[in-house]
Amino acid sequence: MCGIAGIVHKDLEHNVLPARIEAMMAAIHHRGPDDDGTYFDGPVGLGFKRLSIIDLDAGHQPMCNEDGSVWIVFNGEIYNYLELRQELTRHHTFKTESDTEVILHLYEELGERCLDRLNGMFAFAIWDERQGRLFAARDRLGIKPFYWHSWEGGFAFASEPKALFAGGLLKPEPDPQGLEQYLTFQFCLGDRTMFRNVRKLEPAHFLSFRPGRDDGPSVARYWDFNYEIDVHHTEEWFVDELLDLLQDSTRLRLRSDVPVGAHLSGGIDSSTVVCLASQVYDGKFRTFTGGFRESERYDETGYAKIVADHVGSEHYEVWPTADQFSDLLPHLIYMMDEPAAGPGLFPQYHVSKLASEHVKVVLGGQGGDEIFGGYARYLVAYLEQCLKGSIFGTQEEGEYIVTWDNIAPNLALLRQYSPMLQGFWQDGLFGEMDARYFRLLNRSTDVESVISGDVWKSDSPARMFKAFQEIFNDSATKSYFNKMTNFDLKTQLPALLQVEDRMSMSVSLESRVPLLDHRIVDLMTRMAPPARFKGGDTKRVFRDAVQHILPKEVYERRDKMGFPVPLKEWYAGPLQGFLSDVLLDDRTRSRGVFRMEGVERAIRTEGQFGRQLWGMLCLELWFRAFMDGDALPESVTERAAVSSL
Repeated sequence: MCGIAGIVHKDLEHNVLPARIEAMMAAIHHRGPDDDGTYFDGPVGLGFKRLSIIDLDAGHQPMCNEDGSVWIVFNGEIYNYLELRQELTRHHTFKTESDTEVILHLYEELGERCLDRLNGMFAFAIWDERQGRLFAARDRLGIKPFYWHSWEGGFAFASEPKALFAGGLLKPEPDPQGLEQYLTFQFCLGDRTMFRNVRKLEPAHFLSFRPGRDDGPSVARYWDFNYEIDVHHTEEWFVDELLDLLQDSTRLRLRSDVPVGAHLSGGIDSSTVVCLASQVYDGKFRTFTGGFRESERYDETGYAKIVADHVGSEHYEVWPTADQFSDLLPHLIYMMDEPAAGPGLFPQYHVSKLASEHVKVVLGGQGGDEIFGGYARYLVAYLEQCLKGSIFGTQEEGEYIVTWDNIAPNLALLRQYSPMLQGFWQDGLFGEMDARYFRLLNRSTDVESVISGDVWKSDSPARMFKAFQEIFNDSATKSYFNKMTNFDLKTQLPALLQVEDRMSMSVSLESRVPLLDHRIVDLMTRMAPPARFKGGDTKRVFRDAVQHILPKEVYERRDKMGFPVPLKEWYAGPLQGFLSDVLLDDRTRSRGVFRMEGVERAIRTEGQFGRQLWGMLCLELWFRAFMDGDALPESVTERAAVSSL
């Protein structure tokens, strides 16, 4: 796990300044405090910060091939590197035991097609001197980040946007459409970010740039979710195959030359990972969890302790407080680069910090809800569609329809989600699938009361719905269930993985996510939706596969929490002063982004688990960190922009 950065000038006579690469690397020092390195060749400069996990002594980067003509900087882990290395030794001489060198030689053999063979999390850039080409790629699910910026003079990339700013490549400015998307979803879609002229390489995409020949980088997709339904296997086969893949994925992600532990929330996802890992880990396994003392509704530590006792792990707990929230949130927003994906980043940071004091690598259960259908909103959406079908006789999904009989047995699960149901049905009923699911995700309801018309315009809602439709109405999906999960896999999951990456790397900890092995994803997307969502039971296939390895108390749980933060209680108590200092002071008023009367009203009326105040708080802190320069080194705001490169 590391940080990477680089600059490539179009003009082959224009040398990269080492000081720029060094400044970029300094901005992401937290990603790799163990080692660093640079490579310069005229118009090309590469930088690397290393968190040493595999081959601690010889895995230095940038790394080159045998004749020094191909160079790589790589962030992540390739879990099947030992198997690939065995194949490659027939034609290549290895100097290290690292997975980095495996990518390098695999690229020499297969070029772009090397990506098809990699099982792992990765973001890397390869400078191929022979072809005069920069080749970069990001893993299939977007576990590791890759940001880029191009201008008329060249191209630059980094693991985090702050490195692009630190290198003086551009100044941080808000992107208008990025702001609209954040206000709608609390994350950005596609390759867009909240920064003007900063793009992210999307998951499962690669990028190519040839200085002196290309006007700019070209980007292409190399992998996508497979929704061709497998009609040849039984449900029992899928369950057995899933368990085999879960076991193999976890086994591969335990490969490390440093100690490995695991996050453990007490939910079924992280508990499964812990139970599987503890069966094969060679040594004392450590687990880490956290909770809030305000109420039982914010505390899953009891379930985590049951799992820890079940596997015999060395178990640790942390209890974050409101004072820590107000002290840390400005820093966390800076580390995030873009505010996204809810207040879970706060406890995620604390559990990661706790883990970093004992191990260097942790496993986690991220991705289970999106892959296996774990969100209650899927059941809410289908409840409405089944009512619509029963009344009007519609069969909009053809042979892959999930019927009333499918979901009826588990409708009682929605009892705890009555506020969601009320909100969902208070504005419209029985509309088109895309409009109804957008209603469940849309966080811009009443946004015009708190956001200025200069930021949230009259045509913003229509523009955001159109952007949503372009992803949701994927022609490859053949059911409402697949459309919902496909949208979440391509948008919400990368946003959650951004939290996973930034909070772990902020404390120099590597986080691995066994459930996001692409083989598992392929298996589940090819399963018929009526079988995946049978009985309306969230994660039914997953539960069937792992029921024999989990403690009964965890397997039978249906009170999903997801590490909620007691913001409602804190807003009314210890965070009152913090809210006022951030949202109601003169700097916020003069910014012109917020309607202050609406902000004051939101502070008084925010509901339980509401996200409006959270969104505004993060947005203002983001403006302060990057646009005002509160969190940036002074040299960044003073340094000349791209025109002087």
